[in-house]
Amino acid sequence: MASSTLSGKNTLGDRAVLAIKKHFEKFLKHEADVIADSDPEALHQMRVGMRRLRSAIAGFAPAIDLPKPVQEKKIGKIARILGSLRDLDVLRESLENKYKPALPADEQEQLDTALVYLYKRRRKVFAKVHETLTGDRYQELKQALEKWLSQPQLQPIAQMPIQATLPDLLLSEVGRLLLHPSWLVGTKLQDEQVVVQTGQTPEQAKQQLIDNAPLLHSLRKETKRARYQMEVFANFYGASYETYLEDLKAIQSILGQFQDSAVLSEFLADALQSKIEKNMPTLANLLAEHNYQAWQQWQSLQQRYLNLESRKGLHMSILMPTWENVKNGQSTEHDTILSQQS
Repeated sequence: MASSTLSGKNTLGDRAVLAIKKHFEKFLKHEADVIADSDPEALHQMRVGMRRLRSAIAGFAPAIDLPKPVQEKKIGKIARILGSLRDLDVLRESLENKYKPALPADEQEQLDTALVYLYKRRRKVFAKVHETLTGDRYQELKQALEKWLSQPQLQPIAQMPIQATLPDLLLSEVGRLLLHPSWLVGTKLQDEQVVVQTGQTPEQAKQQLIDNAPLLHSLRKETKRARYQMEVFANFYGASYETYLEDLKAIQSILGQFQDSAVLSEFLADALQSKIEKNMPTLANLLAEHNYQAWQQWQSLQQRYLNLESRKGLHMSILMPTWENVKNGQSTEHDTILSQQS
């Protein structure tokens, strides 16, 4: 049976309410600017707030009893709508500031044509964002969450000290990440050991990316989920845990480079009705170079997380929270820093 009792200490329930409240307030702070379409950064921060709210709800799921409008999947649907607009803003920024200055005049003209196409698409996507944020379902979400925060409904397990439950909350998520089949991309079995095949040529790496694009994109999403879940509880851990978090952030970024490159190429093919290798060979070569550099970085991290000691180290860091750094349910300095990160 759910209850609404908070202890004012570091129980699982108390920390759940604190986390949900913080991220709810974060996305609300930027709502008006997003509806007005006045600042791309506001869109980014609102999307981050919703992502982290969703992660907090997932991470603390055993301890909380939320109303139907506040279910994780419903928040995820709104976050994806915001994300579709944010992705176009990121694409525009990349095309205009990262790639366009490095292109010859004829390819810059091609890019300008594509940017006009992008602006038209963005207007349609923003209309969907505006409709969503002014619609009934989003308003129901906010009202239900405000009501819940005024009198949180918690599960019996919420009374448990958080330091006793953290490993159980995190190990299953990390286990799914470490068992993902993408870790075996570009490897071979040698003397009962999985060996990463390094030293590949740019063409070989390119083919690996083409052949395994869906798998690597899936790993990116799994890495993001694990990272966000670990970040929810980062203030209960020390330096070793932070090191693993930085690795996950790097893996997510590297795999994001592969995905961003594929999205960019697909967008330009739609906008220009032609593959970029034909009309924009300089840009195609730049993308290939960036992907090859990212591939080499990926293989280095891949080797680390196929290593038994590294995997055991991650598990051990989760099993040993330094929870004494957090007193009486108060936020630590890490809480403040995390709330400002993307």
